[in-house]
Amino acid sequence: MSVGIDDISFYTSNFYLDLKSLADVHNIDEEKFYLGIGQEKMGIVAADEDVVTMAANAALPLLESIEKDSISTLMFATETGIDQSKAAGVYVHRLLGLSNRCRVVELKQACYSATAAIQMACALVARDPEKKVLVVASDIARYDLNSSGEATQGCGAAAILISANPRLLEIHPESGHYTEDVMDFWRPNYRSTALVDGKYSTKIYLKSLKQAWQHYQEVSGAEFEQMDYFCYHLPFTRMAEKSQSQLARYTKSECSAEQLSAKIDPSLHYNRIIGNSYTASMYIGLVSLLDNAEEDLSGKRVAFFSYGSGCVAEFYTGTVMPGYQQFLHREQHRQLLDQRTELSYPEYLELYNFEYPTDGDEHHFPEQTKGQFRLEGINQHKRIYSVRG
Repeated sequence: MSVGIDDISFYTSNFYLDLKSLADVHNIDEEKFYLGIGQEKMGIVAADEDVVTMAANAALPLLESIEKDSISTLMFATETGIDQSKAAGVYVHRLLGLSNRCRVVELKQACYSATAAIQMACALVARDPEKKVLVVASDIARYDLNSSGEATQGCGAAAILISANPRLLEIHPESGHYTEDVMDFWRPNYRSTALVDGKYSTKIYLKSLKQAWQHYQEVSGAEFEQMDYFCYHLPFTRMAEKSQSQLARYTKSECSAEQLSAKIDPSLHYNRIIGNSYTASMYIGLVSLLDNAEEDLSGKRVAFFSYGSGCVAEFYTGTVMPGYQQFLHREQHRQLLDQRTELSYPEYLELYNFEYPTDGDEHHFPEQTKGQFRLEGINQHKRIYSVRG
């Protein structure tokens, strides 16, 4: 029996800032962003959306062709927590109308936790093949204004349905792991924006890639050349290019530069115009690969490197299933991206500076998002979500 990804979809805000606007404000060449970090646009959340609304919007298409009662567990992966106690997934559970006999849990480890959720989900499905597990990764990447990380902001959610005999991707049981206690990126409870040591984080990312690959090779015996495509965690798309080059050098691959690029390029399209989405970024990359690869991916082996600062990393692989194309949400994804609204720099600042009230009074937020679900307001410190009729 195979276990893996039966369905996958993503969602992002309907607002974005073109990084040329940011470059103009700072009087620098936009190519510093377009080429230097490989980013063109960054998604910006509306006042009435958060990780819950994005998660629910991402998951909605996955429920159209299945019985909701078949979902035994909802795992919510995020580093943009909205409550120190209640799992954000519980709100998503209600918004999606899932069974009361569905367990819900939230997982956190920087950008890695969605991968942990998927591996746990595979184990749950292997124990009870009649059931499915819904994994949702949803995050909002925010950094201080005028910081080196500002251009790598973004937002997005990926919803992944794990099942037996999957329609999209069989996940192989072997994986390599690496954990080390480092301070390359962190966000204390009292801060709304993250702290990051960019150069150090890149160094640790690449070190973790090498170590996770070593472990993976020990348990699988696989070689670099056996991988047809790669999906990397994408704080910015240039990171995938750096990772691919380093791993090729380490494994003494004989692939040309063009061949190395061909193994990652289809996975970069969406992230380049969405920005960083933390836990969701690698899986939005997978959607990009499935949606945009020019060749039929059936039978192709895809390698995944998941990295979460602090740090935990994992390397694993999967095989794309025959006939996967008929189960994609390609047109819906492209329509979502094409219909977004570009923000001016002042409009970006207005949304960036919006803060949720903390006084406990009743507050209603302007209706800005076009999604099916929205954060209507806060009353007595309780978040109020609504569904469009």
